Amino acid sequence: MKIIDLSVAIENDVPADPPGLGPRITYTNHAEGAAEMLRFFPGLDIKDIPGGEGWAVEQLSLTAHAGTHLDAPWHFASTMNNGERAWTIDEVPLEWCIGPGVKLDLRHLPDAHVASAAELQAAVTATGRDLQPFDIVLINTAAGAAYGRPDYLGRGCGIGREATHWLMSQGIRIAGTDAWSWDAPFPATAKRFAESGDASLVWEGHKAAREGIFMHMEKLTRLEDLPPTGFTISCLPVKIKGGSAGWCRAVALL
Repeated sequence: MKIIDLSVAIENDVPADPPGLGPRITYTNHAEGAAEMLRFFPGLDIKDIPGGEGWAVEQLSLTAHAGTHLDAPWHFASTMNNGERAWTIDEVPLEWCIGPGVKLDLRHLPDAHVASAAELQAAVTATGRDLQPFDIVLINTAAGAAYGRPDYLGRGCGIGREATHWLMSQGIRIAGTDAWSWDAPFPATAKRFAESGDASLVWEGHKAAREGIFMHMEKLTRLEDLPPTGFTISCLPVKIKGGSAGWCRAVALL
């Protein structure tokens, strides 16, 4: 079996989130951990511990949407499926998080473009395989190649309301993108809203999921390394009680 890691690392100082939303990791090294170890074992001489080193520890401060993560329906709204209480991430069926993967290549679409149902259908046709219920659909956009650069947040196409509804109509429950958001980059949407006054443009792909049962991953990586089909995706989320999302180590199994 070959495993392709589709997850980005959670790390400091990478421009992968808007200002103020990025993770903060404080590292405790072995020397610093030695002092902490002595608090737990009075009378211990750290020199008697192999290597004279204590434990290394990391303290993280981050949102549930940092790094590669799976958004739960609770992130989009308080209800889903036209009125049911929306699931939080700890309520997502785990059997939905492992399944056949299908990669749709939308790298040719321009940044900030809102992909339509017809464009998704064309990408599916290009894979040579029809979508099946509970396939996990991965959207490869131009954002993937820009990860880690200052322009990442503005790169890639988004998936709009129409396209999200189309995926749900095909029985898709989990999808994912290598962009920062399932929707088009926010600055472009803000410009469209300012020009039109149409509030339905704001977060349209996310909000579409209220009318069904749908979840998506964001900030995937290495999608260009995948074939269109013929692999399995595992994207089990961390179990955060009542959470709107959960970090996941998304991988493709070939």
